[in-house]
Amino acid sequence: MNIISNAIDALLACDKKKKQIIIQTSISNNETIEIKISDNGSGIPDEVKHKIFNPFFTTKPVGQGTGLGLSICYQIMEKHHGKISVSSQPRAGTEFLLSLPLKIGVGAAPVILK
Repeated sequence: MNIISNAIDALLACDKKKKQIIIQTSISNNETIEIKISDNGSGIPDEVKHKIFNPFFTTKPVGQGTGLGLSICYQIMEKHHGKISVSSQPRAGTEFLLSLPLKIGVGAAPVILK
């Protein structure tokens, strides 16, 4: 939800007429669930892209962001043996890719998709 909330904030701050958020899910090699969340907002500047998962880092004005949302997302993904990555182009939007294994360790219960 933090990623989607950030995408909404980015779209509200940009002046594009057609604003969109796309969420795609897929299974890769019967081993990994992938979730892509992308927007067509203003993108993340290259000079801050490497900091976005750091605790307390925010590009939002004082009082509007704690800088914890993406840090928490990163920690949750690590705890579940997953990965999170971001690609972004200035003025072209941002895409987050979340990858989670279907099974973790020996004897782990598989994720059941309905």
